[in-house]
Amino acid sequence: MTKIFFSGSIRGLRDKQETYLELIKHLNIYGTVLTEYVSDPKLSSYGDNKRSNHQIYDRDVSWINESDIVVAEVSTPSLGVGYEIAYAEQLGKKILCLYRKQTDKKLSAMINGNKKIITKEYETIEEATMYIDNFFTPQTT
Repeated sequence: MTKIFFSGSIRGLRDKQETYLELIKHLNIYGTVLTEYVSDPKLSSYGDNKRSNHQIYDRDVSWINESDIVVAEVSTPSLGVGYEIAYAEQLGKKILCLYRKQTDKKLSAMINGNKKIITKEYETIEEATMYIDNFFTPQTT
């Protein structure tokens, strides 16, 4: 079974929590999402209050190491998400970044310009899930 690390902003902002929930539900079609907690509506922007910063770091790095694929929702800027993506890239993980189209914000060139990362801009959840489907079942020509 494919192990998926889903990354999304927690301490930055929690405004995309419902989006995370929908994306994670869809990702479950393709494997086990190790980080389902990211979509938990009870999770505040303070993050996981039951663990120290060191414990969170160790847990997340372990999950990235264990994962086969990383999917990140990168519409909300987050140092943690950026770190997780860079760490996964160094390990050679296959990475999909999803970015909601916004007129007033642009995605970082460090993500959008990286040829090792598949980046897709979306307007609706349906469009984002289509990109996930294409990522997991690439079309052959």
